[in-house]
Amino acid sequence: MSIYEYSVPTPKGEDFSLRAFEGKVFLVVNTATGCGFTPQYKDLEEMYEKYHDRGFEILDIPCNQFAGQTPGTDDEIHEFCTLRYNTKFPQMKKSEVNGENELPLYTYLKGEKGFEGFGKSPMALAMSAMLKKFDKDYKNNPAIKWNFTKFLVDRSGKVVARFEPTADMKTVAKEVEALL
Repeated sequence: MSIYEYSVPTPKGEDFSLRAFEGKVFLVVNTATGCGFTPQYKDLEEMYEKYHDRGFEILDIPCNQFAGQTPGTDDEIHEFCTLRYNTKFPQMKKSEVNGENELPLYTYLKGEKGFEGFGKSPMALAMSAMLKKFDKDYKNNPAIKWNFTKFLVDRSGKVVARFEPTADMKTVAKEVEALL
C-alpha cells in the first residue's frame, strides 16, 4: 500500500488524504504542547517557511499518549501552536500513534522505519534511561517512543528516514533540503 492511500482526521472530523502531498517532500510528526521537545515547533515552522515553496509539507498530528503532554481540545492545541510558534502547516486531530487505536498511517510508518536508537547526546541517554523503566525491550520494537518523532517522506512517497525526538533539528533540515 502507498502512503498516499492513507488519510488522517482533521480537527473538524473530515478526512485529510495524503494524496494532497503527492510529489512533495514531507514530515509526519506526532507533537505535544507540554513536552520538553515542544520548542521543536519553532524549528519545524522555520523549515516549513524556508522550504514550503520548494514542495515541502509538514503533517502535525498531536498525540496525548506520552505522559499526558498534550492536554486540551484540538482548538486549544491549535491556538497554542499558532499563538506561541506561529505555525502555518496543517494540524490534524489529536490521535494515537501506538496501540489498539493508533492511526493506520502510523502502523504503516512504523513498518517502513523502525526504531534505530536515540543517539548518544545527554538527552538521548536520558530518554533511554526513562524508557527502560516502561519497556525493557523498547530498543527492539518499532513503537513510537515519545512526542516529536518524525518520519521523512520523499517525493515518490517512500519513507526515507525516521528521526527520534532527540535528533538534532539541523540534521533533520539538512535531510529535508537534500530531498528538495
